[in-house]
Amino acid sequence: MAQGSTSRTVVLEKKETLADGVVRLTLRNPDRTNFPQWQPGSHIDLVLPGFIRQYSLCSPCADPSMLQVCVLHTPESRGGSQYVHESLPEGTEFTINGPRNNFPLQDSRKYLFIAGGIGITPILPMIEAAEAAGREWRLAYGGRSRASMAFADELEARYGSEKVLLYPADTHGRIDLQGLLGLPRAKMLVYACGPAPLLNAIEDFCMGWPPGALHTELFSAAALDGSGASAEPFELDLRNSGLRLEVPVDKTVLEVVEEAGIRVLSSCRQGVCGTCEIRVAAGEVDHRDAVLSAEDKASGETMLVCVSRAAAGCSTLALDL
Repeated sequence: MAQGSTSRTVVLEKKETLADGVVRLTLRNPDRTNFPQWQPGSHIDLVLPGFIRQYSLCSPCADPSMLQVCVLHTPESRGGSQYVHESLPEGTEFTINGPRNNFPLQDSRKYLFIAGGIGITPILPMIEAAEAAGREWRLAYGGRSRASMAFADELEARYGSEKVLLYPADTHGRIDLQGLLGLPRAKMLVYACGPAPLLNAIEDFCMGWPPGALHTELFSAAALDGSGASAEPFELDLRNSGLRLEVPVDKTVLEVVEEAGIRVLSSCRQGVCGTCEIRVAAGEVDHRDAVLSAEDKASGETMLVCVSRAAAGCSTLALDL
């Protein structure tokens, strides 16, 4: 079945601590009906008072009676994780959007899964799918300590230490990317999820791998004032509405078009959910999202207007808005 982006009310049936700073939420429909079928790599939005946050589904795809997500408590975040950990009791009803999938698992003979910290969550259903299909796979999973690594004991007990390579930093150091990725391997896809430094290192190691071998999901998109990012104002040419708008250095395309009264579907506003993807009619884009593939970004046909901007030297972006 195709995945949708519908909204629904769910009830938080169970909230449990899995590791240091990590809770798992088990969600069910209030009427106990099943959820639509979803695929590995999918995420949902939790619509909570004052904010919307995206979390990867980590429950078994084969059990449509529930959806499960894990939330890492990050005090330096914008408040979403703190609310979930401290102010969201079992029995609460709230809205979710999705599932949506920006990190789909492609069929392959062999897989290498790499996870950093809470990045293990979208990898779990992928491992189950690979195992069920009889595919060859290995997982390299790193974290600050064994106590902080949700599912580590469960994965090692179920699949064994030959398939599941654990790297608690306090006892084993960092993931051995040189050993895992130093030589390109035929018929193998690499799926990685974690913080930006880990994914940047993985991308460097995979430069010599066949195109399309590496698939990544980042926790958050590049900051607007990130290294190498353009900070120039530019003009928007909105083809459908006939408006021309100025985008200053301190506002996003999404903010500017919303101020002009144009409604654009959006959710995360961080370039990680894909909701605000808009077709580009003309102009060169500085892509700052964590959703579009390298091929999609190179084509320049669409952009996520919550974070991406006109590329340096491009004075006008024309959008189908």
